[in-house]
Amino acid sequence: MNLNLTGKRALITGASLGLGEATSKLLAAEGATVVIHGRDKERTERVAQEIREAGGSATTVLGDLADDASAAEVARAALDGGPVDILVNNAGFYRHLSWTEATPDEWRNTYNVNVVSGVRMIQHLVPAMRERGWGRVITIGGGLASQPMNTHPQYNATLAARHNLAVSLARDLKGTGVTSNIVSPGAILVEATKELVTHIGPDRGWGETWEEIRPNAVEALIPNDQERFGEPDEIAAAVAYLCSDYAQYVSGATIRVDGGLIRSAF
Repeated sequence: MNLNLTGKRALITGASLGLGEATSKLLAAEGATVVIHGRDKERTERVAQEIREAGGSATTVLGDLADDASAAEVARAALDGGPVDILVNNAGFYRHLSWTEATPDEWRNTYNVNVVSGVRMIQHLVPAMRERGWGRVITIGGGLASQPMNTHPQYNATLAARHNLAVSLARDLKGTGVTSNIVSPGAILVEATKELVTHIGPDRGWGETWEEIRPNAVEALIPNDQERFGEPDEIAAAVAYLCSDYAQYVSGATIRVDGGLIRSAF
């Protein structure tokens, strides 16, 4: 299937590892020119170099999207090579905290990084998409937006905000040819996920080795119909579809890629 992304330019935030890296590589393989955003120069350059070695087109841009001036500079640098047609708001972070540990400052910082940073990039880049009559904004959300855990409440709440703002943006973009949608991952096996599960697994009786811990962690934390963690490429595939012309009629939607973890018919 040709997704018709040749000639499109995509900025993927938080793309130096994990879901952002996988998304960047798939969009590049589909013909898009990708702008890899990160804060760590070495990691960001590595992703771009691997894309170029595979025959794709990639540039990099560094900056902290949690700061107004820095985010504006990231947008300016991303536009140096031409218009940005696709914005993937992937950048974000969380800390595994209890309600007692999650202080008001932690809530403010998490909201700024996970929500306002995406708003900054939307406001910098989407007006030009609107003027051109074509564009894609994909927000990476998560199942905790609708079914939050008792831990890391500050993170759960920011996911809900990300889902909400993406739908509001879709309504605002009515009739422009620009769409706004959400990809909602389940528990995806990136490095940080493996590190967390390996760390807490022995104390919870899941085993000592990764081979022992992995199936028990799935059953305890993310019981889903596929009985496994997801893979970054599975999220990237959903993003790529939403970037394509095949998804022009998809607006304000949430595509869950979670193995059936969120059990809802709607």
